Amino acid sequence: MTNVYICAFPVFHRVLLDSKRQQNRRMSPVQRQLSQLLGAWRWKRRAEHSLSSATGIHCRSFCSPPSGPEEAIEIHKKKLFLWFSHLPQEEKQFGGCFSPETMHVDPLILERNAEERAGLLTSPLQTQTPSSGHVTVEQLFETTDAWHEGRGLNVLLYGAVGTGKSTVVRKLVLDWCAGTTLTHFKLLVPFSCEDLGQLSKAVSLIDLVGRKYLHLRKHPLLGGEGNQARDVLFLFNGMEKMKLDFRIGATELCSDPNEVLPPGVVVVNLLRKYLLPEASVLVTTRLSALDRIPQKYVTRYAQICGFNDPDRQRAYFTSRLMQHTGETTHNNEAHGLIEQLYLNLQRESQLAAACFLPSYCWLTCATLHFLHFTDAKSPIRTLTGIYTSFLRLNFGGEVLGTGTGTNAAIQGQHNSLMLYVVRTVGKLAFDGVTNKRTSFSEEELEQWIGGKTKTDEELRQLAMFRTDVLDFFLAPCVESFKHSPEDPSKIDQKRYVFAVPAMQEYLAALYVVLGENKSALEKMTKQVSLAIGQASEDVSAIFNILSKFIPLRIFAVFNLLKLFPKLYEKISIKNKGSIARTMTAEMFRTEDRDNEDVLDQVEQSLLGVHGPEPQQIFEAQPFELYPIFMGGLLHYGNRVLLQQLGCNIHSTTVAQITHALRKYLVKELSQPQPPEELMDLLLLLYEFQNPRLTAEVLASIRSICLTNVRMTSLKCFVLSSVLSCTPASYRLEELDLSSCLLTQDKLPMLWPAFRHTFKLNLQFNSLGPESCILLRDLLLDPESCIRSLQLCDNTLLESGASTLLEAFPENQSLTHLSLMHTGLGDRGAQELAERLQQHKGLQELNVAYNNIGDSTAMTLVDACREHPSIHTVHLYLNPLTDVGKQSLYVRGDPKSDIGRRVKVLASVTEGSDLSEDWHPILSVIQKNISSWDRQRVKEQLKVFLRDLEWGRQQQQSFWKRLHFRRVEKGVRQTLRMLEKDTIPPASGKSKGAIKTRR
Repeated sequence: MTNVYICAFPVFHRVLLDSKRQQNRRMSPVQRQLSQLLGAWRWKRRAEHSLSSATGIHCRSFCSPPSGPEEAIEIHKKKLFLWFSHLPQEEKQFGGCFSPETMHVDPLILERNAEERAGLLTSPLQTQTPSSGHVTVEQLFETTDAWHEGRGLNVLLYGAVGTGKSTVVRKLVLDWCAGTTLTHFKLLVPFSCEDLGQLSKAVSLIDLVGRKYLHLRKHPLLGGEGNQARDVLFLFNGMEKMKLDFRIGATELCSDPNEVLPPGVVVVNLLRKYLLPEASVLVTTRLSALDRIPQKYVTRYAQICGFNDPDRQRAYFTSRLMQHTGETTHNNEAHGLIEQLYLNLQRESQLAAACFLPSYCWLTCATLHFLHFTDAKSPIRTLTGIYTSFLRLNFGGEVLGTGTGTNAAIQGQHNSLMLYVVRTVGKLAFDGVTNKRTSFSEEELEQWIGGKTKTDEELRQLAMFRTDVLDFFLAPCVESFKHSPEDPSKIDQKRYVFAVPAMQEYLAALYVVLGENKSALEKMTKQVSLAIGQASEDVSAIFNILSKFIPLRIFAVFNLLKLFPKLYEKISIKNKGSIARTMTAEMFRTEDRDNEDVLDQVEQSLLGVHGPEPQQIFEAQPFELYPIFMGGLLHYGNRVLLQQLGCNIHSTTVAQITHALRKYLVKELSQPQPPEELMDLLLLLYEFQNPRLTAEVLASIRSICLTNVRMTSLKCFVLSSVLSCTPASYRLEELDLSSCLLTQDKLPMLWPAFRHTFKLNLQFNSLGPESCILLRDLLLDPESCIRSLQLCDNTLLESGASTLLEAFPENQSLTHLSLMHTGLGDRGAQELAERLQQHKGLQELNVAYNNIGDSTAMTLVDACREHPSIHTVHLYLNPLTDVGKQSLYVRGDPKSDIGRRVKVLASVTEGSDLSEDWHPILSVIQKNISSWDRQRVKEQLKVFLRDLEWGRQQQQSFWKRLHFRRVEKGVRQTLRMLEKDTIPPASGKSKGAIKTRR
């Protein structure tokens, strides 16, 4: 606003002088001067009014700075509140009403003595009250016996990675802005030590504050006059990222806030209490940087210890997961998840040890939110993306210092902290995945992370890494005795596991994709190839000149060397192909075929297994997330985040791996795969987020069978997202979603998948009458081509069937409709008979087990005879009399030429003969007997036995009587199993669930 005013003033002034020039010439000097002053005053008032009207801000003078110190502080509070209220994109996935006020749970903060300042809690699972007592940040600035009059307090707040230091700082600033904490400080000035460490230009304290906060320029509280600075609190966050030197010979003393000095010197003098001694200072740092500030300059030490008890963790989970206010279904499910989590934490599980760090509480909530609350309206999120974002939130921009205050700005990418994690902890994770191990001894940690003899610089980096970072990824194993039961002497040996099991697979995948698993020969070959490639052009020009004077044979060796980069390129492509081959081999391991799908395994690792404690089975640990993470890391969005962490995955590498992966996946899919493995494949394609690769892989698939897979909302979304990558003309022969626990609310998410199939199997789910609205719309959709719709064992009732039949007049693609055991009743079957003529393409109709009587059944069979294409109707397991059954067979196979022949399946017998369809009828009963009313099935089986005994007695042929007895034996065996309650649950198709196009 000030810039607009200053620029407009000269132009307007010239116009004013031109318009008044003639009048001024006729005035006296005094009159002319008064007229000019009056005109300038009037113009000033008009300009102020116009500016205030346009902007809504009342300007009282030509200057924009606030009129007084109090107003400057109010502006400061408003701007700080806006800045610190901003949340990273990753935080916005929990709901629209998510904010710092609703998410914060205070971690445990313990005041430490100088002697015990580096101490930790004895155990991550310790729940007893520590001796030093819990304190708040506000209590740390209360005066103590060691406090001197006229001197501010220096508080050092420290903690390991992930304990919540940044969150505590954010909440502290927001509460001060709102006037709820540290109210005795009139001014709070926060600084990021990462920003200060990058400043190369010397600056005074006054200019430093004014540079960061323009509205505080020349503020009297910072001038050093009197004791005004006692109302000021300086906050320096992340002191480990700044170089501080407290030696008198290296850092000069300064007491003038206007004296120009390097930023590090300014901070040192503030802590020395030589500069603004009345001001208080709060510094946050990591454990490895505690000794950067001499003990004599610290008034109080306080350690952030994270969440030390399940109640704090539960409060955190509640603040994250219970965000969708007004959505009863969502909140009920979230409440159930929180209760299961709390039970798992109370058992002192490995998850409880991980959630000691608030960062892992965030990861747990983000994963559960992804697993349970993903829907079609949610932004695209992947499991790999969650873990990548988790690492970016904790290690974004971090470099591996040496513990001596190295400036982060001058360190190269080779010192990226995340890259160091991959090369050490990632190498350990890769070794564990390769050898199927999840726990590691202290000797193994020393081998993989300590390594061989190092230089002094590397040893300092290693010490800092172990102090600050190693405990973030690895935690003591809660049940380490289970790993060596055969050797009692090793039961007490301390072992370590990854804080979250999936983190081991993620880091192992990142280690492989970054190419860190190369042998020493491969790494040396790469360096030689790069050197030759860079020098070959210059050397070629020189040798081309010399070759005119010296025989060419001398340069034959050099010409061979020029081929070396091309040879290395071929070796590199082969190495990328081996990565794709590893992904495929790990994806379809034979020994993992009987496991649950990966998403269910992830959920169980978080919520635990409720019920009887399973027996200890010491088998190799499955690592089925490992290949899925490898695919997810190749996605462009994850590569961008990893590049911010100093881990670069080049596009050429992605292209080479993708090309080889397509070939291996298509080859593997030529073999039958169980439903769980197929669900994992769909998840891999979803995590990859590569539509072209997905379409090419799915082009080889004819059918997808996910029977008995628990289809959550996420899995429904994954299935539809993957099938949406295919062309509009792509069609599956069959999509089998039987026994998948589908409910009405999940069907809209599956709509895109339904449109890509000819045969849709939705048997044995929990679909109600309202589900038929979407199924009706699906049959009416011109882009849908459903030929077979199977809805057996869903409670559709008469109303649902009536809604579904509304699609008959316009749909012409449906040929097979199964409404077995859907609660039709006589009225529903009667309406079906009336509407059959509206659909001319139907060929087979199944209305078995629907409580249909003789009269309605005969009406339905008559309607089928009059239909131009129906050839089979299923009516078994309905309360039909013997006379009714005989009448149905007669009506279905008329002797006259009136009406068509229709095969009626009503019983295992047709009069005195066996029905030719007795076997499929018994197969259907045996397959579904576990989910049907057992008393009703018993009655029907007894009726079958009676019919079989009567039919056998009517036969004269020995072979026919023998055939009857064989069928009777099968029925009696099923009846005995039913009476003894030994019928196994319906398993559906568990093998051979996928076919490929030829």
